[in-house]
Amino acid sequence: MRTDRKVNKMTTLFKNGSVYCTRERRFIKSDLLAKDGIVVDPAFAGPLPEDAGTVDCSGRYLLPGLVDVHTHGRSGFDFNDVDGEKVAALRKSYAKAGTTTLMATLASAEMSSLRSSIGWIGKNRASVPGMATLAGIHLEGRYLNPKRRGAHATELLFPLDPAELESLVTDMLPLPVHVSCAAELEGGEEFVKTAVRLGATVGMAHSDATWDEAKRAVEWGVTSFTHTFNAMRPIHHREPGNMIASLMTDGAWTELICDGEHSHPAMIALASRVKPKDKLVLITDSMEAAGMPDGEYGIAGLPVYVKNGRAVNAEGALAGSTLDLFRALCNFMRFTGRTLEDALPCATSNPAEMVGISSSCGSLAAGRRADIVMIADREHPEIESVWVLGEKL
Repeated sequence: MRTDRKVNKMTTLFKNGSVYCTRERRFIKSDLLAKDGIVVDPAFAGPLPEDAGTVDCSGRYLLPGLVDVHTHGRSGFDFNDVDGEKVAALRKSYAKAGTTTLMATLASAEMSSLRSSIGWIGKNRASVPGMATLAGIHLEGRYLNPKRRGAHATELLFPLDPAELESLVTDMLPLPVHVSCAAELEGGEEFVKTAVRLGATVGMAHSDATWDEAKRAVEWGVTSFTHTFNAMRPIHHREPGNMIASLMTDGAWTELICDGEHSHPAMIALASRVKPKDKLVLITDSMEAAGMPDGEYGIAGLPVYVKNGRAVNAEGALAGSTLDLFRALCNFMRFTGRTLEDALPCATSNPAEMVGISSSCGSLAAGRRADIVMIADREHPEIESVWVLGEKL
């Protein structure tokens, strides 16, 4: 790839590449025009604007920037403990790894800690070149079932309190908000309906729900199942539980962690066969050790030990992952046999749809941010370059 003319910050034509079309799930040989960081036309055929820079993308494939809606941190930083400088470092690190949009995910913590993180994230979310966009906040903590708490500390779990939730969500606005909770707990119906009334999307998480309880939660407004197969009631043929509810509820999204540790590849392949393909969402559930060497780290202030890339707490329970989303996408292709064209929406448009941000990201359609990941090989993809708001990192 070469730059034929100096790339203008205002208008850029990415020419001679193969642009991914989400609607058709295929690459189309075309030129993409971006202006002021926004895609104007992914199949531009008009005369080149006089002020436009050009980028020759011959032999390259243009993918939408990836969208991670469930990630606690990476590169040595945790969203539960941030300030302006740390948020900026996180955003740069995500962008370099190909994730150009994310929902900053907060684990269980004391209320004062949650409010501090919410404040810093809210103050440092403007879309700028060189950094991933913080699209919103995913609150995955506090309102979980102690039976399925995973790496969340028991003393940091609290009852489903609609009034408290309303106070928290109000602090997060106007950020898009996604709330994960164990809706089978007492007060679940009012809690879920309160979240929906406030404009949040809701996922079923760290839950011991039966099949019937999970299906009722969907009726109340739950639209996704958080890291399916993990922190859920085990499957039994006489009580399928919320795992099977996740796979069998066609209208709800199913999150998957594709690191080969959280779920066996065969389970990922099973989900891929059962779920409608527009309802599968790849996530990382990454913590601060992602992109870092083995060692001792933390998640929401609790110690985590990483060896050979596997993160566990003091009890030996998995405590997030060290994944980046591009690697999760490649793993998903390998686990399921899906092509890049078929798998890509699981890490782009599907998560964007799940949390209601698809009007600005998740595809290279007109009107979306010009966030682009370039690769040279569809069968064995590796990131060659990343562009955020039409500018190369």
